[in-house]
Amino acid sequence: MIVTAITEGIKVCVETNYQPEYSSPGQYHFVFTYRITIENNSAYTIKLQRRHWFIHDANNTVREVEGEGVVGQQPILEPGEKHQYVSGCNLRSGYGKMYGTYLMEKVVDGSQFEVAIPEFNMVIPFLLN
Repeated sequence: MIVTAITEGIKVCVETNYQPEYSSPGQYHFVFTYRITIENNSAYTIKLQRRHWFIHDANNTVREVEGEGVVGQQPILEPGEKHQYVSGCNLRSGYGKMYGTYLMEKVVDGSQFEVAIPEFNMVIPFLLN
């Protein structure tokens, strides 16, 4: 399933996948990857400065992750350009969710604005039956 959010012309799409080969359910270790596509449909060149995530696990834990860029990059996107990356998350249960924001900067004047990262679920496949 792909979820999408659009903020000020910036489209963020997220697709998740469970990674059974890296997971150990008996050890309460569940690994998920997510592919994010950021598409600049605005009239401005933008630079992704920071990310801010909230990660909720079904065992009632919440983690907050904040930092520069994404996977070591601070991509610059001209109008009409896309940037895609893959990252991952581990959970102690087989179900959780993530959401957050990107801090973007308009290159033309340095003004900053937040872009929503849509909430997405991470669910091990057999829980969907």
